[in-house]
Amino acid sequence: MKLSDIIIWILLILTIIVVFWYVFGNSPTLEEALLILVITFLFTINTRITKLESKFLLLENSFSHLAKDFKQHITKI
Repeated sequence: MKLSDIIIWILLILTIIVVFWYVFGNSPTLEEALLILVITFLFTINTRITKLESKFLLLENSFSHLAKDFKQHITKI
């Protein structure tokens, strides 16, 4: 597992703990519970976008190499 996956799981567990703590009383306010939930979602979305961005860059490089190959093939014909 990557560090980002571990952080996401820790934040998710923390969110569940705070939600249950809020439901059963003597807890932080609703805004604080929602803040932890929002931070978890934002971190998860940021991690997934970063992974997609790296995959997109690899795909872009592959297409540029493919275009170069086609140009070389056309000039040889």
